[in-house]
Amino acid sequence: MSSKMIFINLPVADLDRSKGFYEALGWKVNEDFTDQNAACIVVDDNICLMLLTKDFFTTFSKRPIADTGSQVAAAYALSLGSAEEVDALTDAAVAAGAREEVNDDKRAEEAQVGMHGRTFIDPDGHQWEPFFMNYPGA
Repeated sequence: MSSKMIFINLPVADLDRSKGFYEALGWKVNEDFTDQNAACIVVDDNICLMLLTKDFFTTFSKRPIADTGSQVAAAYALSLGSAEEVDALTDAAVAAGAREEVNDDKRAEEAQVGMHGRTFIDPDGHQWEPFFMNYPGA
């Protein structure tokens, strides 16, 4: 059985700032795949972020880059092992310059099904939704 990996390509305005932000979350930079145009951020063994300068990002697609400052282009949900991990990651993100978005209606709905989640927007406007779901068999 082959192992699968996910690489999420994210356009960023300031590569060094973005690298520092994700390092502040405890994620590591893989220097083998990092240069002046891109940085590989290792989330875990199977998930990596490719932070790409906006100019470099445009070489991958002819489609325009979404304005993440005013639109949600995507929301990246990340399942974690506990509610405490969700809180620690979100708190670290906010301390590193992210903006937390609070939706009390969504939180109440999640609590009814045994889920704990939070939402933060990174310095480039990318939306992250770390969550923990306490469900049988997990």
